[in-house]
Amino acid sequence: MTRCRLPAAPDALVAFGPARRLGSSCRTSCCVSSMASAPNPGPSATTAVLASVAALGIWRLLAVAAPHLAALALMYETETDFGSRLSFALAWGILNFFWITLLRRPALSGALSLTLVVVLVLLSRLKHDVVQMTVNFIDLMMIDRDTVAFLFTIFPNLRWSVILAGLVTLPLMYALWWLDPFRIRRLPALACKLACLAALVGYSLYHPDEAWRGYYDDGYLSKFFRSGVSAVSDFAQYGFMESAASTNERLNMPLVDACHPAGRRPNIIMIHDESSFDIRAAQGIKVPQGYGSHFKSWDGKQRTFLAESNGGPSWFTEYNVLAGLSSRSFGRFAYFVTRIATGRVERGLPLALRRCGYDTLSLYPAYGGFMGARSFQMTTGVERFLDSKDLGAKDVEPDSFFYDKALRLMGERTPNKPLFTFIYLGANHFPWETRFRPDLLPNWRAPGNVASIDEYLRRQAMSAEQYRAFVAGLKKTFPGEPFLIVRYGDHQPEFAPNILEPGLDEGAIGKKLDAYDPRLYATYYAIDAVNFEPVKSEAVMDTIDGSYLPLVIQEAAGIPLDPSFAVQKDIMLRCKGIFYGCKDGAEARRLNRLLINAGMIRGL
Repeated sequence: MTRCRLPAAPDALVAFGPARRLGSSCRTSCCVSSMASAPNPGPSATTAVLASVAALGIWRLLAVAAPHLAALALMYETETDFGSRLSFALAWGILNFFWITLLRRPALSGALSLTLVVVLVLLSRLKHDVVQMTVNFIDLMMIDRDTVAFLFTIFPNLRWSVILAGLVTLPLMYALWWLDPFRIRRLPALACKLACLAALVGYSLYHPDEAWRGYYDDGYLSKFFRSGVSAVSDFAQYGFMESAASTNERLNMPLVDACHPAGRRPNIIMIHDESSFDIRAAQGIKVPQGYGSHFKSWDGKQRTFLAESNGGPSWFTEYNVLAGLSSRSFGRFAYFVTRIATGRVERGLPLALRRCGYDTLSLYPAYGGFMGARSFQMTTGVERFLDSKDLGAKDVEPDSFFYDKALRLMGERTPNKPLFTFIYLGANHFPWETRFRPDLLPNWRAPGNVASIDEYLRRQAMSAEQYRAFVAGLKKTFPGEPFLIVRYGDHQPEFAPNILEPGLDEGAIGKKLDAYDPRLYATYYAIDAVNFEPVKSEAVMDTIDGSYLPLVIQEAAGIPLDPSFAVQKDIMLRCKGIFYGCKDGAEARRLNRLLINAGMIRGL
């Protein structure tokens, strides 16, 4: 029998070659030639052996080709023009050659790349359903334990989908590891990966992707990789946050004992009213009788709050109302504003109130690590932060759950010392396709809109009813105690742009969102009081940007402003309630520079 001579090691192959052995001593091609030179066992036996070897080879080649064919189909399904398809192809090359550099197996590398692309597509569609935007490169920073736990809470079936996908995927990956007949050298694979990366960077810099295209429900892979190039470019230009290059002005550091309010200081309660706005802004929506009173203040006026997010990211507004600054100053990094600001932006409403002798408390409806909420709020001056676990929340809880907890915790406060309480509600969070707590509000009658809008209105009615009960509880539990209560809608619900602009497609709506059309960002803010008369101030305007709410609260409570808020009040009056949009961001950048020079913002 002819003996097979094998290379000393797989690395002796030119670029790739067969690696699986049949039997214990020879490779597939060598064994075929050996069997051909051996004594003929008979035509039928030889034909069967050759047929089985050929069949095995076809399956192995298919294992290598299948992920690439699937990716090609996915590219034509999700990418819409030549530029996006070119970016998809280059991104696909980067992923494949990355895995090949690590594993040397092209079949497994292709399968892993396809898995990542499919996961990216699914996550992009989920994010688009929630906030009308697809996943971008910076979203990689979002992946942490608390964020995943929050998603599993909002989508309880998602946990089982992930488990099932893992049970199916892992055996398939092992099978590909076993079937893959090829090995590719690491150095050529690394060179190809770098070439694809250089081409993608060059194309993305020459043809940068417009930000408004992030609102389109397509182009998932191309936009993800091109956004990485844009993010790195933006960071190189101005870092995480925009600020004026220099200024001759200086802020005096506020002193702890410099706050002497006239009259009695009220307890201050700020209420984050999840996804709430006056839906009557859209035409053709039927509302129940009496709808709209919840949006009015103690003086009967209805006021407008301009948020900086639409559809989902409540933490944009969380940054606005606690730090008193604009998330838009962070550009492409705004999605992670609370994480970036943690430990860096030591300025805000809680800190200002603490300097005036207030204790500060926050009740949060999710895990404290979600988007860095706990650490961010403590950076802005919150002394006691209680998340859903601390409060004993079992799932998404109605507003009354947090109001009852707040009443109990207020009763434990230090005697004769005013308290600031931030109550963050979550019952009106998406999805509205399911009926939330059907045992509550049993006499509710749907006005006759589509089911999701009627459910949204039902939850708003629940919120209004439970808020009235909370105010009654304050009066009963703390007779004679003064309270200033400020409520605001953190953003419009995710379906709002479609009912506000029914004639526009998602691309046109995306352009309006990217341009910060006030119609798509307007919610409400309302001021109420118990045993207290809010102080009249020119800062309590009919329409304000969210960043001014801390200033409005201090003015209405009669709290003297520290130097940074005094400067911001001048900006507010000069710009008529507009902050970042005033002078194309120049006023916001100037204030950021003043805070940096005063040491209130560091490392940005």
